[in-house]
Amino acid sequence: MAELLLTTIIMVINQKFFVSGFTSLIHGGPNMDTLVALGAGASYGYSLYALFAMSAALTRGDAAGAMSYMHEFYFESAGTILTLITIGKLLEAISKGRTTDALKGLMKLAPKTATVVRDGKEEVVSIDQVRKGDVFVVKPGENIPVDGIVIEGTSAVNESALTGESIPVDKNAGDAVSAATLNQSGYLRCEASRVGEDTTLSQIIQMVSDAAATKAPIAKIADKVSGIFVPAVIGIAIVTLIVWLLAGEAIGFSLARAISVLVISCPCALGLATPVAIMVGNGMGAKNGILFKTAVSLEETGRTQIVALDKTGTITSGEPKVTDMIPAEGVSERELLSYAYALEQKSEHPLARAVIVKAQENSSLQKYDAEEFQAVPGNGLSGKVNGFMVCGGNLKFISRNTEISEEIKETAGRLAEEGKTPLFFARDGRLIGIISVADVVKEDSPEAIRELRNMGIHVVMLTGDNERTAKAIGAQASVDEVIAGVLPDGKESVIRSLKKKGKVAMVGDGINDAPALTRADMGIAIGAGTDIAIDAADVVLMKSRLTDVAAAIRLSRATLRNIHENLFWAFIYNVIGIPLAAGVWYPIFGWLLNPMFGAAAMSLSSFCVASNALRLNWFKMYDTSKDRKIKTKKNNKEDKTMTKTISIEGMMCGHCEATVKKALEALSGVENAEVSHTEGTAVVTLTSDVSDDVLRKAVEDKDYKVTKIA
Repeated sequence: MAELLLTTIIMVINQKFFVSGFTSLIHGGPNMDTLVALGAGASYGYSLYALFAMSAALTRGDAAGAMSYMHEFYFESAGTILTLITIGKLLEAISKGRTTDALKGLMKLAPKTATVVRDGKEEVVSIDQVRKGDVFVVKPGENIPVDGIVIEGTSAVNESALTGESIPVDKNAGDAVSAATLNQSGYLRCEASRVGEDTTLSQIIQMVSDAAATKAPIAKIADKVSGIFVPAVIGIAIVTLIVWLLAGEAIGFSLARAISVLVISCPCALGLATPVAIMVGNGMGAKNGILFKTAVSLEETGRTQIVALDKTGTITSGEPKVTDMIPAEGVSERELLSYAYALEQKSEHPLARAVIVKAQENSSLQKYDAEEFQAVPGNGLSGKVNGFMVCGGNLKFISRNTEISEEIKETAGRLAEEGKTPLFFARDGRLIGIISVADVVKEDSPEAIRELRNMGIHVVMLTGDNERTAKAIGAQASVDEVIAGVLPDGKESVIRSLKKKGKVAMVGDGINDAPALTRADMGIAIGAGTDIAIDAADVVLMKSRLTDVAAAIRLSRATLRNIHENLFWAFIYNVIGIPLAAGVWYPIFGWLLNPMFGAAAMSLSSFCVASNALRLNWFKMYDTSKDRKIKTKKNNKEDKTMTKTISIEGMMCGHCEATVKKALEALSGVENAEVSHTEGTAVVTLTSDVSDDVLRKAVEDKDYKVTKIA
């Protein structure tokens, strides 16, 4: 009677399993709760029958008959099944709760109040009272309340909450600031530009929430399997009961086997396999400034086969910079820059900005004013500087009044081949030098592209530049393919054609990239780009670093791998557990599974699946050691290749990398050269034996020193 009383109390407390389970069964959609309700209900019902049958036997004075029912009670099974499953769901909820830590952390960052200036006085108001256009102030050590523009003051702002970048960013008048970032040093007076749900933080929180709420394609497969699985388990339990009864076993024994089948089966683990992994993966991305808008984007990014990169602002900095200064004999670099600056500061040409910035970096530079200034559109500039008639422009313009030697023309041609624009300057009809300007490759671009290629991804650069300039930039960045002369409205059609070769991810930052980002299988927007590009993309890189493209692909692959692991264990668990619970091995090995242990095992399987997903929190998305390496194939047969690593001194920038790469790849037998100035190495892939002396000579002929070849 004690067991009956205690079990009844447990069943009343856990009545939700019976309500949900039998309701879904009546509506033709049995679920996990149906299995629990049938298992616990059958245990309780048969035990109740056995109790009354034993009481009746005792009343008749049939002691032997009463004793036969002593081992037919399963009250403890019914109570333990419900208790263990409730504990399992609690552990599962704790594990799932940890998956949303990133989202909770973002929400906690949102400031609750702001100090606004109204009627000339500072006033602390609730964050929801701040309106667009309000002026607010932020003191050192305070979080910025809403997105805004600095109108007064300077400071270093820690933006790690949004971008994951720990180095503070200097902010001056005119710079944008974002909600939840930390003002570290100075007093800032700002104008609110985005408030409420429009702030960058709110949009990030919304993206993370949306991604967690959406279902990945692989999750839909698990749902379909679960929909078939539950009715199948009920059928197996019924067959198990009938078979053991026909085999001559007692009703209690047969029922115990059927109940074991019901409670050990775990569609719950199947249901958890995908969403928990998606939540953890999405949270990991958010922590590192990589935002996946949906679960689909998190799953599909890892399947990328081709990455198309916009050149300007993505591979390159997007702003022309001075790369070389070649003064004529008898002229110093400072003198050349002084006269060039005098002309260019009055020009509106985009390349002039590069010369102006270069001059302004040198505070001790002699700065002149140009008089009688004239600009000849598309050709050059002229004016009187420091009493001299100075001209600046392209080769054709300068050649009209100045004699240019063949040596200078060759130098200019070499610069042009490297993707640079040579600007010639002459003083009173005599050439004083060349200043070359280029939209330089970002320092991390070659490394980022190298990582993508090592992951087996074909990298394509899209640009509107002419073929010669495009190939020079492409060589510096180490891309696989260059598509030049692409007009802004032509990127979308290029992506359309690339999609015929495989899954394409487009990476861009401009308004003109939006159609291509939408057309690609996966659109990846650089966070510093335009709002339109970000809206059109599937993935947003908040740090604006190209290396995050490879990191996003790694994270996606790891998440998908984790989902496959979860599904595998959920399926294997049931393949092993159901026959054991049904008593298939009893005639051979004498193995039987008590329903209580079946319930414990079922709960444990769900907990294990959730815990396995949590391992993603320790995934190192910037670790390149496990990237899949490129394999060279010819005529559909894999060739044997060998590599050599050359240690080189003297490389300072991306242009040095391009020079060494070009020299090495010009050698017969060299398939590919991966050059890094930061590591001071060139990894050469050889299709035939090339001696160390030949490799050394190719590099040292370009004025770099080889210290070791391994």
